[in-house]
Amino acid sequence: MCGIVGYIGRREAYPILIKGLKRLEYRGYDSAGVALINTDGQMNVYKAKGKVKDLEEAVSTKDTSGNVGIAHTRWATHGEPCQMNAHPHYSASGNLALIHNGIIENYASLKEKLKRKGYTFRSETDTEVLVQLIDYVRESKKLDLLTAVEIALRSVIGAYAIAVVDKGNPHQIIAARKSSPLVVGIGDGEFFLASDASPIVEYTDKVVYLDDEEIALINLDEELKVVNLHNVEITPEVKTVDLELSQLEKGGYPHFMLKEIFEQPTCLNDCMRGRVSTEANHIILSAIIDHRERLLNARRFIIVACGTSWHAGLIGKHLIENFCRIPVEVEYASEFRYRNPVIDEHDVVIALSQSGETADTLAAVEMAKRNGAFIYGICNAVGSSIPRNTHTGSYIHVGPEIGVASTKAFTGQVTVLTMLALCLAKEKHTIDHQEYSALVQELADIPAKMKQVLEMNTRIAQLSRIFTYAHNFLYLGRGFNYPVALEGALKLKEISYIHAEGYPAAEMKHGPIALIDAEMPVVVVATRNAMYEKVISNIQEIKARKGKVIALVTEGDKEISRLADDVIGLPHVSECLEPLITTIPLQLLAYHIAVCKGKDVDQPRNLAKSVTVE
Repeated sequence: MCGIVGYIGRREAYPILIKGLKRLEYRGYDSAGVALINTDGQMNVYKAKGKVKDLEEAVSTKDTSGNVGIAHTRWATHGEPCQMNAHPHYSASGNLALIHNGIIENYASLKEKLKRKGYTFRSETDTEVLVQLIDYVRESKKLDLLTAVEIALRSVIGAYAIAVVDKGNPHQIIAARKSSPLVVGIGDGEFFLASDASPIVEYTDKVVYLDDEEIALINLDEELKVVNLHNVEITPEVKTVDLELSQLEKGGYPHFMLKEIFEQPTCLNDCMRGRVSTEANHIILSAIIDHRERLLNARRFIIVACGTSWHAGLIGKHLIENFCRIPVEVEYASEFRYRNPVIDEHDVVIALSQSGETADTLAAVEMAKRNGAFIYGICNAVGSSIPRNTHTGSYIHVGPEIGVASTKAFTGQVTVLTMLALCLAKEKHTIDHQEYSALVQELADIPAKMKQVLEMNTRIAQLSRIFTYAHNFLYLGRGFNYPVALEGALKLKEISYIHAEGYPAAEMKHGPIALIDAEMPVVVVATRNAMYEKVISNIQEIKARKGKVIALVTEGDKEISRLADDVIGLPHVSECLEPLITTIPLQLLAYHIAVCKGKDVDQPRNLAKSVTVE
């Protein structure tokens, strides 16, 4: 969640960099820094703890001259917020300075290798490891900087957007990205670099969005050159930014929530990138590589979470038990921490939290650690408290989620849990190879199928108008889709303030059926899977009592279409992957009902994005 800015041209770089940092400060503000190369070829690196204004104050009497520079505003990941850990980081030789947004997952092993080569480290960050690695590759092999960056990045596991300057070549910036955004602005005899377009559009509307594993070679008075990690040149696609600065935050969407719903195909691609390989037909998670025996020999898994994350955990339980044949418990963190649970060194606790700061979940983690359990964190916010307090884990890499009602974080968590279950099952030999291969391919295809579902947005918006004044909703699902029903009901409650309940469809007749009448809308996840016939029976029970049924069905379904009042057809996927598809229309339904009711979608009453108190 850090912000990156860069400039090379004829103007003074420092004012441009500072203004850019201020526009990106929403991405992090615990420290800031700048690296400038002046006309004498001297590289000046200035850093300060705190906000950008603290950096300005710290350098007010310093030499800030120069026409090339990079700058960074930090959201701490590895290492506490302090001047020492602030970016830019520079190499042992003093020649290179680097800024970084993302996380280097294998930084510890890289750091140990570099220590054996005689390198020392000033900070606690993964970023310093990267700049020292690039320096080592360049110096030991006598390579140019571009080649050294290519080679270094090939050995990196994780996400990154980086920019590197070399005081020996003051007319060049090298930038690269994987799973973190990076934009190059093309001006008249100058170039700009940033995490998003907001610091750039003031100067030029011509930009190039770098794709994953692409490296930009930015040289003064030369055309922009883009290559991949294997030095194959790629023709950059120059796009025109036609947006006002005020629009860039939401990308033209009326609400962050809608933007984040539509981001999910891209987010899941980012989540799976470098982890799911259809070519090699496998899934790689560094946590399982590094802690293979501990995870494979677990007596049981315990998933602790709150809210939406708890719903993702229920899906995770189904996945892990089904494929890995390991018992799994799913606990509300707030209850788990207070009920003196039986837990020991044979258990693996999976902590789910979007923010990584949820107080109850963090407390549950600490208690489990005290009892000897192995802790696996699944979070979105890099460097937050839960990742720092776990033995290993996986980031979901879906980017900042600003809307309070979680959408893309939920599907990101489910995706990571799916990868974890499949990866473990393969290692434990509890899944047939053919089934494993088919699911790997199908998982990789999920983002494309999500896009198909999102094309129904207009239709779902029209359907939502019918239910604007409903007072109650019932959501039903079975198997993998029971947690989807819970999540759909929660979304509706959170942003529209309509009372809603999620239930296993078969449990409806054990109480909730008493509520059903002509005024009760019932949303049923009724895709064609192993329990299809059972769900049809549940729908018939609802219709016999004049209930209004909105059914999510598999494309081409005829039988349920004859029973339900409205149907939403979804592309076919394997049953275990259905939650990634079925949750999308429920997010859209909740969103559009809330909009129709005139509610504050992004900031619903009484809620906070991260619950950091009990």
